[in-house]
Amino acid sequence: MITLAFAKCGGLIPAIVQDSKTGEVLMLAYMNEQAWQETLTTGEATYWSRSRQELWVKGETSGNVQLVNEILIDCDDDTVLLRVEQVGGAACHTGYRSCFFKKVEDGSIRVVGEKVFDPKEVYK
Repeated sequence: MITLAFAKCGGLIPAIVQDSKTGEVLMLAYMNEQAWQETLTTGEATYWSRSRQELWVKGETSGNVQLVNEILIDCDDDTVLLRVEQVGGAACHTGYRSCFFKKVEDGSIRVVGEKVFDPKEVYK
């Protein structure tokens, strides 16, 4: 049994998500114990949606699922790193490959990411 420190963080732990082939950071999400167990059981990244207050299987609606290849746990047992195969090409619900598609440059923000899909078409 793998025990993580969910109680230390109010029931949720951060999950950093990285492309297992390129090393690109795709997103940051949160897991509760149920999401953690589902991820371990199914091999598909499952999170806790803080906005909807429900379990969220990544890609359930969009088809952009995350197949977990490797899981690393930090030294305090309160953060996980998921190395995934990002099926469908986009991790971000706004249609970008990565949620980290904005760069701070000379006091402003510049979009540097690649948009893969139109969210209006996917989330009707």
